[in-house]
Amino acid sequence: QVQLVESGGGLVQAGESLRLSCAASGPTFTVYAMGWFRQAAGKEREFVAAINNGGTGIFYADSVKGRFTISRGGAKDGVELQMDGLKPEDTAVYYCALDKDTYFTRTYESAYDYWGQGTRVTVSS
Repeated sequence: QVQLVESGGGLVQAGESLRLSCAASGPTFTVYAMGWFRQAAGKEREFVAAINNGGTGIFYADSVKGRFTISRGGAKDGVELQMDGLKPEDTAVYYCALDKDTYFTRTYESAYDYWGQGTRVTVSS
């Protein structure tokens, strides 16, 4: 059973930074991509960033491009999301996800097989 556990969320002021981490445990796959999605109150979950197995394919949502950086590694071969220049509109629950057995980087939810429980990020103005 694959488990993904996010950490690093919290309350910050606009312009500040946070670093989210996602640790993966359980069965390992030869190759897999990982992504971050977020869901704000009253809205649908949306794509934030994704990275493929070798780190050669990285995609960002337009809303976070230039401010967020996704990277592989960290605890238990997971994924991290460095968030700089945070804005109130970044307030959401952030979820990491794992897309197994693929070299591709995909940006849609249905591609992902495993999800974490989420970590809340609140940005005050």
